[in-house]
Amino acid sequence: MGATVTAVILAGGRGERMGGVDKGLQALRGRSLVEWVLEVIEPQVDELVITANRNLVRYLEFGYPVLQDRIRDFAGPLAGLHAGLTEARSQLTIAVPCDIPLLPADLVSRLLTALQRADAEAAVARTGQRPHSAICLCKTSLVHRLAEFIQNGGRKVADWHATLNLVYVDFDEQPGQFRNINTLEELRDVESFVRC
Repeated sequence: MGATVTAVILAGGRGERMGGVDKGLQALRGRSLVEWVLEVIEPQVDELVITANRNLVRYLEFGYPVLQDRIRDFAGPLAGLHAGLTEARSQLTIAVPCDIPLLPADLVSRLLTALQRADAEAAVARTGQRPHSAICLCKTSLVHRLAEFIQNGGRKVADWHATLNLVYVDFDEQPGQFRNINTLEELRDVESFVRC
């Protein structure tokens, strides 16, 4: 396949539904959520960066570059993706939120295969017809289009995807791998699910 891939771990959110805590640093079975994501994604990519807007020193301790949003006024996950696309040295970039700790080990390869077969600009994971919009493999060259979209007021990931030639990739056989954690209750639920 030949394409190189940079992973952008999105850890710059406000964690509002979890009481304003930094979600990426919350513990699951003794390890932070971001550590779970790093462990599963790092072997699948050529380069990895973390985007964060607080606790930068803590995130640097994981050994990867840490980027802050370049676009201010909190543009959400798209601002994190923009920061990652700006710095990525690979042809493709995959965005992965820090609050989905159980992602599959074949995530990148399946998204990449679908993107290349469809000659698409982006590939998004989906389970049960539900897109996981924040998990998106896209061409790094989209950085300027994304910047323009954000500068024109765009904030929703799905709205950004609607402007792209996009393919969905179904992971229906492993829906549990895409469980995201937005609340302390969901964190406890995933803890019982992990059992390790």
